[in-house]
Amino acid sequence: MLIHRVVVQNPPNRRLLWTVGWTAAAGWAAAFPLVSAIGTHRVWGTCAAVGYLAAAGITLGPDRARIRTAAVGAALAGAVVLPTLYLLACGAAQSEVEVIERAGRLLLERATPYLDDPRSVIEVNPYLPGMALLGIPKAALGADDAVARLLGDARLWCAAVLLCCLWAGRRAFGTAARTGGRSERVPYRTAVGALIASPVVALPVAVSGVDLPLAGLLCLALALAARHRPMAAGSVLAAACALKWTAWPAVPVVMALLAHRDGPRAALRAGGVALAGTVAAVLPGVLLSPRAMAEQVLAFPTGRGEFRTPASSPMPGRLLADLIPSGWYAAMGLLLAGGLVVGVSLCVRPPRDLVAAADRLAIGLSLAFLLAPAGRFGYLALPVLLAVWSRLVRADALAPSPKTGAVVRRRVGHRPATDADTPLPGPPGHPVSAGAPAPADGDGRPERDRTATHPGAVLSASATALMPRSPCGRSATAARRAGAPAPPVPSGSPRPGPSRVS
Repeated sequence: MLIHRVVVQNPPNRRLLWTVGWTAAAGWAAAFPLVSAIGTHRVWGTCAAVGYLAAAGITLGPDRARIRTAAVGAALAGAVVLPTLYLLACGAAQSEVEVIERAGRLLLERATPYLDDPRSVIEVNPYLPGMALLGIPKAALGADDAVARLLGDARLWCAAVLLCCLWAGRRAFGTAARTGGRSERVPYRTAVGALIASPVVALPVAVSGVDLPLAGLLCLALALAARHRPMAAGSVLAAACALKWTAWPAVPVVMALLAHRDGPRAALRAGGVALAGTVAAVLPGVLLSPRAMAEQVLAFPTGRGEFRTPASSPMPGRLLADLIPSGWYAAMGLLLAGGLVVGVSLCVRPPRDLVAAADRLAIGLSLAFLLAPAGRFGYLALPVLLAVWSRLVRADALAPSPKTGAVVRRRVGHRPATDADTPLPGPPGHPVSAGAPAPADGDGRPERDRTATHPGAVLSASATALMPRSPCGRSATAARRAGAPAPPVPSGSPRPGPSRVS
C-alpha cells in the first residue's frame, strides 16, 4: 500500500513519495466540490484540498523529521480541524449523526433506541443499541446553547473513541525502547497523524464518524489478542459487536488468533465473553421492540426494508441485486460463500500475529462490503484502517535501537529499558554480534526475550561468564565434564570453588 510505504518504510526517494501522496490526496478531495451532491462533502473537499496542497508544498523542502511533521500538521489542519469546526458551528452533518443522537434520546426516554413506526428514512435506526450510547451526551446536555450543541455532537464522541482505542492498542501491543540518536524510520506519531489526515479517516471525522468507533474497537481487540489477553479482547469485542453487526466477523478472527497462540481455552474464553457482552447489550432492544429492530437492523441495511437505504454505491453486490432477476438472492449467496471461504482459511491457516489477523479481517470485511446487496464506498475505510494501523504498530514495536541496531522491546507495565537490556554479543558470525535483531516469533517479539529476561537465566548466564576459561575457550567445569584435565591455576591465585548454578 502507498500509505504503508510512505509512512513506514525508508525508500530511496522518500520525499518524492510524501509529495506524491499529499498531491494525490489533494486531487481526490478537490473532486468532491465538483461531483458530490452532499453539502458536507463539498465543504470537506474544499478545506481538505487546500490542506493537502500545503502539505505537498512543505514536503518539497529538505527531507527532515521536522518537515514531515509540519506537513502532517498542515494536512490535519486542512482535512480534519477546519472542516470539522466549521460543520459543527453550522450544525451541518450527515443523516447518521442525527440518527445516533435521536437514538440516545430515545434510549434515555423509552429504554429502546428504535421508533415503532418510522415515517421516513431519517427515522430508521440501522445500528445496534450500543451505538445509541454515543448520542447520550447530546440528550444529556440539551440543545439550548451553542456550547452544549458543540460538546454533545456525536461526531466528537465517535472520533474520541477512535483515538482512545488507537492509543490503548499501541500501549497494549508494546512500544520500542529507544535510547536516543537519529532513526531513519518515520516516528509513530507522525505516521498515525498522516493516517488520520488521509481522506480515509479525515472525511468520516468531519461529516459523520459513525464507523470510527467500530474501527478503533476492532484494532484494540486485535492488539489485545496478539498480546495474550483473551478476556480483555473478548470485552472489547462485545463493545464492538453491540455497535454494528459488521463487527461480528471479528469474533472468529480473534478466536483463531488466540487458539493458535494461547490454545483453545483462551479462544473459548474470549468468545464467551464477547457473546455474553453482546447479548447483554442487544437483548433489551430485542425484548422491548422486536419488530422494529428486525425491520431496521436486519431488513433495511440489506435493501429489503420498507424504505430504500441511502447506501447505494455501485458495488458488485448492489449491481447484481438491481440488474438481474433474483439478483438479491444471488448477491446474498455470494456473500455467504465469501464468508465461508474466510472461515475455512481461519481453520486451515490461522493468523499468527497482529498483522495477519488484521489482514484476514480486512479481507473478510472487504468481501462483505463488495458483495452486499446495499453498500457504499465509504465502508472500505474500515479494512484499510485495520491493515495500515496494524503495520504501523508492528513497525513501532520492532524499531531498532539507534545505538546498537538491535531490537529492544519495552513491555507495558515493566521497568524502562536500560543498557542492561541490550542483547549480549554472541560468537563471531552470530546475528546479534553483527548488530542484527534476534529472531522473532509471530508477533514480532524476539525469541530470546522469552528466556533471556527470566531471573534464573540471567543468573546462570552471569555465573557462566565469570567462570575461568580454558585455553580452548571452554570453562574449567566444561573441561572436567569432557574428561580433559583442568587448566593449570597460577600460583597465588585462589582456586575456584564448586559452582552452585544449576
